[in-house]
Amino acid sequence: MAENSRTPAEVIEMAKQNDIKIVDLKFTDLPGTFQHFSIPVSELDEDLFHEGLGFDGSSIRGFQPIHESDMMLVLDATSAFVDPVLEVPTLSLICDVRDPVSEGPYTRDPRYVAKKAEAYLKSSAIAEISYWGPELEHFIFDDVRFDQNAHSGYYFVDSEEGIWNAGLDNGFPNLGHRPRYKQGYFPTPPVDTLQDLRSEIVLKMIQCDIDVEVHHHEVATAGQGEIDMRFCSLTRMADQVMLQKYLVKNVARAHGKTATFMPKPLFEDNGSGMHTHQSLWRDGTNLFFDPDGYSLMSEMGLHYIGGLLKHSPAILAFAAPTTNSYRRLVPGFEAPVNLVYSQRNRSACARIPVYTKHASAKRVEYRPSDPSCNPYLAFPAMLMAGLDGIINKIDPGDPLDVDLYDLSPENAAKVRQVPGSLEEALDALEEDHEFLMRGDVFTSDLIETWLDYKRTQEVDEVRLRPHPHEFMLYYDA
Repeated sequence: MAENSRTPAEVIEMAKQNDIKIVDLKFTDLPGTFQHFSIPVSELDEDLFHEGLGFDGSSIRGFQPIHESDMMLVLDATSAFVDPVLEVPTLSLICDVRDPVSEGPYTRDPRYVAKKAEAYLKSSAIAEISYWGPELEHFIFDDVRFDQNAHSGYYFVDSEEGIWNAGLDNGFPNLGHRPRYKQGYFPTPPVDTLQDLRSEIVLKMIQCDIDVEVHHHEVATAGQGEIDMRFCSLTRMADQVMLQKYLVKNVARAHGKTATFMPKPLFEDNGSGMHTHQSLWRDGTNLFFDPDGYSLMSEMGLHYIGGLLKHSPAILAFAAPTTNSYRRLVPGFEAPVNLVYSQRNRSACARIPVYTKHASAKRVEYRPSDPSCNPYLAFPAMLMAGLDGIINKIDPGDPLDVDLYDLSPENAAKVRQVPGSLEEALDALEEDHEFLMRGDVFTSDLIETWLDYKRTQEVDEVRLRPHPHEFMLYYDA
């Protein structure tokens, strides 16, 4: 979804030119899932871009109580695209949420947080714009089953591509050619069985005005893949993250498969991360570039990294926001758990890529985040932490240009690590959130709502239930 300045009148004309029948209005709930409702194209007029349409906010996770349920959706003309996965010609728009009482933006609307973060950056005079390039990883399975009740609990995922099917005999020829555990990075077909499916996703992303740079199979067996988008501004990229997830899931389903961005669906193989590249610019100049700096990184860029490292425990309450996120972020395995920075080094939380020496390419890649996050909250959290680093000149320390997984126990003990659970990350956010509230980007109400929702609806719900492996460990106790 490239940057544009499309007007409401141009959107209405776009609908006419494409013989649109239905207009679909999308927005995001607090945890980060697309919601929508649709109207006939005959109802589309310019008033909807100013006055909006009503909906029940009490039925949306993290939004309103039932006695204050009335909310409004206001269409964003710049987000319009012809939906490439629907059979009925449909124009989709991503919308902003408005409070009909205050007549202003709704403070718990995640997209509003993203917009406020961009406005705060510009008002700070530190930079005019931030650019974001997340690398979303996913799994595409052939079958998924799960259940949890009073007397049982299980999950089962399967993929024809999964190496565990190498010995399968189900009456049909077993053709082999599967990626082995942790050997799924870059094999060609027939090992990579999902090349055409990912290519179809990419073409649909391009139809939605999303600039795609690359797609490929990822490290894990059983259909792990990645699609990378060309960097763009914060809110626009958050929109594109939501759309990529929408398209991956729908194209997979159209092929009789199922896609997930869950961080850790498989045991003993790689999980799915969302390594997030970011940089600050002013007057067309990349403020992170310095030809004389470490890895060509400017002092401002290093201070930005200092802020990311200092505030990572709190950031991860938004950027790795599920209990499952911490099945991926486990010390001792190939996971970005070490709160240090380095050039080229994928064992560090903050990596400075060195593929090229061009000034425009200098950036920091923040590696602990994962695609289960709400990007409208995760990106602002990272940005505000980095800006706090710049404002307070936070020194990130010396880089560690070594394999952090091979450190001696004595040296490894000196390296700070990310929280070990969602509960720890939420506690960190509760203790450390002042940096998020500059410019009213995050509000106390939103942070308190987030903490309460995550603790009661996710942490407590998982903690209360027996885990299947506990029967392996303790049934004979």
